Amino acid sequence: MCHTSWSLQPLETTLRNERSRCNEKPEHRNRRKPRHGSEDPEQPKIAKRTISTALRRQFENKVPEKQKLFQEDNGIPVHLKGGIADALLYRATMILTVGGTAYAMYELAVASFPKKKD
Repeated sequence: MCHTSWSLQPLETTLRNERSRCNEKPEHRNRRKPRHGSEDPEQPKIAKRTISTALRRQFENKVPEKQKLFQEDNGIPVHLKGGIADALLYRATMILTVGGTAYAMYELAVASFPKKKD
């Protein structure tokens, strides 16, 4: 394994120096070949990968539209301004909340009055 010292050289120069130092050592000649023929064991893995921060597909910025929609003063509560999906989600949440509270109170009442044994 090649060891490098920490330096402030650019990454490209450091990798080039690392490769040249690693290739000079005779112990690397007898290494086992990788399963995939395209891989080179002498080449560091960091040099193989390309780092890209670019998006594959550009998306349209919809934030200004959404800001206008949610800041409108039209009497609709903010949690329902998203449309039908928000309304359905709100109703489902309320049904589950009220149903869960009723069920919890029922179970509490059943647990507070134990059955009499004969």
